[in-house]
Amino acid sequence: MAFPTTNATVELPAINQILSSCGQAPVTTLDQTNPDVAIAYDTLLQVNKDVQSEGWTFNKEFHYEFTPDIAIATLNEIAIPNNILQIKLTENQSNIDYEGIRRSGRLYDRVHHTYKWTHVNPVECDVIWEFDWVDLPKPIQQYIVARAAAITSQRIVGDSNQFEMLQQQEALARSSALEYETSQGQYTIFGHPQDRTNTYNSYKPYQMLTR
Repeated sequence: MAFPTTNATVELPAINQILSSCGQAPVTTLDQTNPDVAIAYDTLLQVNKDVQSEGWTFNKEFHYEFTPDIAIATLNEIAIPNNILQIKLTENQSNIDYEGIRRSGRLYDRVHHTYKWTHVNPVECDVIWEFDWVDLPKPIQQYIVARAAAITSQRIVGDSNQFEMLQQQEALARSSALEYETSQGQYTIFGHPQDRTNTYNSYKPYQMLTR
Protein backbone atom coordinates (compact mmCIF):
# COMPACT_ATOMS: atom_id res chain seq x y z
CA MET A 1 0.00 0.00 0.00
CA ALA A 2 1.61 3.27 -1.12
CA PHE A 3 2.24 6.26 1.11
CA PRO A 4 -0.44 8.96 0.67
CA THR A 5 0.53 11.82 -1.62
CA THR A 6 -0.74 15.37 -1.89
CA ASN A 7 -2.53 16.42 -5.05
CA ALA A 8 -3.14 20.13 -5.51
CA THR A 9 -5.80 19.57 -8.16
CA VAL A 10 -8.10 17.53 -5.96
CA GLU A 11 -7.29 19.32 -2.70
CA LEU A 12 -7.81 22.84 -4.09
CA PRO A 13 -11.65 22.73 -3.80
CA ALA A 14 -11.30 21.77 -0.13
CA ILE A 15 -8.88 24.66 0.46
CA ASN A 16 -11.25 27.10 -1.23
CA GLN A 17 -14.13 25.82 0.88
CA ILE A 18 -12.06 26.45 4.01
CA LEU A 19 -11.08 29.94 2.84
CA SER A 20 -14.67 30.81 1.89
CA SER A 21 -15.90 29.68 5.31
CA CYS A 22 -13.43 32.14 6.85
CA GLY A 23 -14.53 35.00 4.57
CA GLN A 24 -11.41 34.81 2.41
CA ALA A 25 -11.28 34.93 -1.39
CA PRO A 26 -10.87 31.63 -3.27
CA VAL A 27 -7.62 30.90 -5.10
CA THR A 28 -6.78 29.17 -8.36
CA THR A 29 -3.56 27.49 -7.20
CA LEU A 30 -2.11 26.31 -3.93
CA ASP A 31 0.42 29.13 -3.69
CA GLN A 32 1.87 28.62 -0.24
CA THR A 33 3.63 31.97 -0.37
CA ASN A 34 0.16 33.31 0.39
CA PRO A 35 -0.04 33.12 4.23
CA ASP A 36 -3.78 32.39 4.32
CA VAL A 37 -3.46 29.60 1.76
CA ALA A 38 -0.48 28.12 3.60
CA ILE A 39 -2.36 28.12 6.91
CA ALA A 40 -5.48 26.58 5.35
CA TYR A 41 -3.47 23.90 3.56
CA ASP A 42 -1.35 22.96 6.58
CA THR A 43 -4.50 22.81 8.71
CA LEU A 44 -6.23 20.55 6.19
CA LEU A 45 -3.28 18.13 6.19
CA GLN A 46 -3.12 18.13 9.99
CA VAL A 47 -6.86 17.58 10.48
CA ASN A 48 -6.93 14.95 7.76
CA LYS A 49 -4.34 12.88 9.63
CA ASP A 50 -6.01 13.48 13.01
CA VAL A 51 -9.43 12.34 11.78
CA GLN A 52 -8.09 9.28 10.00
CA SER A 53 -6.14 8.38 13.16
CA GLU A 54 -9.45 7.90 14.98
CA GLY A 55 -9.97 4.72 12.96
CA TRP A 56 -13.02 4.26 10.75
CA THR A 57 -14.49 1.33 8.89
CA PHE A 58 -12.87 2.44 5.63
CA ASN A 59 -9.29 2.58 6.97
CA LYS A 60 -9.26 0.01 9.77
CA GLU A 61 -8.09 -3.52 8.99
CA PHE A 62 -7.92 -6.56 11.27
CA HIS A 63 -5.65 -9.61 11.03
CA TYR A 64 -3.31 -7.92 8.55
CA GLU A 65 -0.28 -10.15 8.02
CA PHE A 66 3.33 -8.91 8.21
CA THR A 67 6.22 -11.13 7.23
CA PRO A 68 9.51 -10.69 9.13
CA ASP A 69 12.45 -9.63 6.97
CA ILE A 70 14.97 -12.22 5.80
CA ALA A 71 17.84 -9.80 5.09
CA ILE A 72 20.89 -10.36 7.28
CA ALA A 73 20.95 -6.85 8.75
CA THR A 74 17.23 -6.89 9.63
CA LEU A 75 16.63 -10.62 10.04
CA ASN A 76 13.24 -11.38 11.63
CA GLU A 77 12.41 -7.66 11.97
CA ILE A 78 9.22 -6.05 10.65
CA ALA A 79 9.37 -2.63 9.00
CA ILE A 80 6.16 -0.61 9.39
CA PRO A 81 4.97 1.22 6.24
CA ASN A 82 4.81 5.01 6.53
CA ASN A 83 1.09 5.08 5.77
CA ILE A 84 0.15 3.17 8.91
CA LEU A 85 -1.18 5.54 11.57
CA GLN A 86 -1.72 2.96 14.30
CA ILE A 87 -0.71 -0.65 14.71
CA LYS A 88 -1.20 -3.31 17.37
CA LEU A 89 -0.88 -7.06 17.52
CA THR A 90 -4.10 -8.92 16.80
CA GLU A 91 -5.50 -10.51 19.93
CA ASN A 92 -5.07 -14.16 19.05
CA GLN A 93 -3.39 -17.22 20.52
CA SER A 94 -0.14 -16.70 18.62
CA ASN A 95 0.33 -13.20 20.02
CA ILE A 96 -0.82 -13.82 23.57
CA ASP A 97 2.66 -13.46 25.13
CA TYR A 98 3.75 -10.47 23.04
CA GLU A 99 2.99 -6.77 22.81
CA GLY A 100 3.92 -4.91 19.64
CA ILE A 101 4.37 -1.15 19.27
CA ARG A 102 5.88 1.15 16.63
CA ARG A 103 9.45 2.19 17.41
CA SER A 104 12.07 3.56 15.01
CA GLY A 105 9.89 2.61 12.06
CA ARG A 106 9.76 -1.05 13.11
CA LEU A 107 7.51 -3.31 15.14
CA TYR A 108 8.97 -3.61 18.63
CA ASP A 109 8.08 -6.26 21.22
CA ARG A 110 8.17 -4.42 24.53
CA VAL A 111 7.47 -7.56 26.54
CA HIS A 112 10.67 -9.25 25.40
CA HIS A 113 12.48 -5.99 24.56
CA THR A 114 13.39 -6.89 20.99
CA TYR A 115 12.70 -6.08 17.35
CA LYS A 116 13.00 -9.76 16.44
CA TRP A 117 9.82 -11.70 15.65
CA THR A 118 10.54 -15.40 15.64
CA HIS A 119 7.45 -16.80 17.39
CA VAL A 120 5.23 -16.89 14.31
CA ASN A 121 5.43 -16.11 10.61
CA PRO A 122 3.54 -14.12 9.45
CA VAL A 123 2.64 -11.81 12.37
CA GLU A 124 -1.01 -10.69 12.47
CA CYS A 125 -1.70 -7.06 13.37
CA ASP A 126 -4.66 -4.69 13.48
CA VAL A 127 -3.85 -1.48 11.63
CA ILE A 128 -5.27 1.94 10.81
CA TRP A 129 -4.18 3.18 7.39
CA GLU A 130 -3.76 6.72 6.11
CA PHE A 131 -5.35 7.20 2.70
CA ASP A 132 -5.06 9.80 -0.06
CA TRP A 133 -7.64 12.58 -0.04
CA VAL A 134 -9.32 11.26 -3.18
CA ASP A 135 -9.84 7.86 -1.55
CA LEU A 136 -11.71 9.19 1.49
CA PRO A 137 -15.49 8.72 1.68
CA LYS A 138 -17.38 11.95 0.98
CA PRO A 139 -18.86 12.29 4.51
CA ILE A 140 -15.36 11.98 5.98
CA GLN A 141 -14.02 14.61 3.56
CA GLN A 142 -16.82 16.98 4.52
CA TYR A 143 -16.14 16.49 8.22
CA ILE A 144 -12.41 17.12 7.75
CA VAL A 145 -13.08 20.31 5.79
CA ALA A 146 -15.59 21.59 8.37
CA ARG A 147 -13.19 20.91 11.24
CA ALA A 148 -10.27 22.46 9.36
CA ALA A 149 -12.38 25.54 8.57
CA ALA A 150 -13.11 26.14 12.25
CA ILE A 151 -9.44 25.83 13.18
CA THR A 152 -8.34 28.02 10.25
CA SER A 153 -10.87 30.68 11.24
CA GLN A 154 -9.39 30.78 14.71
CA ARG A 155 -5.86 31.10 13.29
CA ILE A 156 -6.54 33.67 10.57
CA VAL A 157 -9.59 35.70 11.58
CA GLY A 158 -9.96 35.28 15.33
CA ASP A 159 -13.65 36.22 15.30
CA SER A 160 -15.45 34.39 18.09
CA ASN A 161 -18.87 34.55 16.39
CA GLN A 162 -17.53 33.11 13.16
CA PHE A 163 -15.66 30.41 15.08
CA GLU A 164 -18.81 29.43 16.98
CA MET A 165 -20.81 29.21 13.73
CA LEU A 166 -18.16 27.03 12.10
CA GLN A 167 -18.06 24.79 15.17
CA GLN A 168 -21.79 24.18 14.73
CA GLN A 169 -21.18 23.21 11.11
CA GLU A 170 -18.35 20.93 12.27
CA ALA A 171 -20.68 19.20 14.75
CA LEU A 172 -23.27 18.63 11.99
CA ALA A 173 -20.60 17.27 9.63
CA ARG A 174 -19.31 14.91 12.33
CA SER A 175 -22.80 13.57 12.95
CA SER A 176 -23.10 12.83 9.21
CA ALA A 177 -19.70 11.11 9.29
CA LEU A 178 -20.76 9.00 12.27
CA GLU A 179 -24.02 8.09 10.53
CA TYR A 180 -22.00 6.92 7.54
CA GLU A 181 -19.69 4.97 9.85
CA THR A 182 -22.50 3.17 11.65
CA SER A 183 -24.20 2.19 8.39
CA GLN A 184 -20.93 0.92 6.90
CA GLY A 185 -19.78 -0.85 10.05
CA GLN A 186 -23.11 -2.59 10.71
CA TYR A 187 -22.62 -2.19 14.45
CA THR A 188 -25.04 -3.62 17.02
CA ILE A 189 -25.41 -3.12 20.76
CA PHE A 190 -24.15 -6.69 21.19
CA GLY A 191 -20.90 -6.11 19.30
CA HIS A 192 -19.12 -8.43 16.90
CA PRO A 193 -15.91 -10.45 17.07
CA GLN A 194 -13.17 -9.27 14.71
CA ASP A 195 -14.07 -11.94 12.18
CA ARG A 196 -17.43 -10.10 11.80
CA THR A 197 -19.41 -13.19 12.78
CA ASN A 198 -22.55 -12.41 14.74
CA THR A 199 -22.64 -14.96 17.54
CA TYR A 200 -25.79 -13.57 19.15
CA ASN A 201 -28.98 -15.54 18.57
CA SER A 202 -31.93 -13.22 19.02
CA TYR A 203 -35.26 -14.32 20.48
CA LYS A 204 -37.72 -15.58 17.87
CA PRO A 205 -41.35 -16.04 19.06
CA TYR A 206 -42.06 -18.90 16.67
CA GLN A 207 -39.40 -20.99 18.38
CA MET A 208 -41.51 -21.03 21.55
CA LEU A 209 -44.27 -22.77 19.61
CA THR A 210 -42.05 -25.65 18.56
CA ARG A 211 -42.85 -28.76 20.58
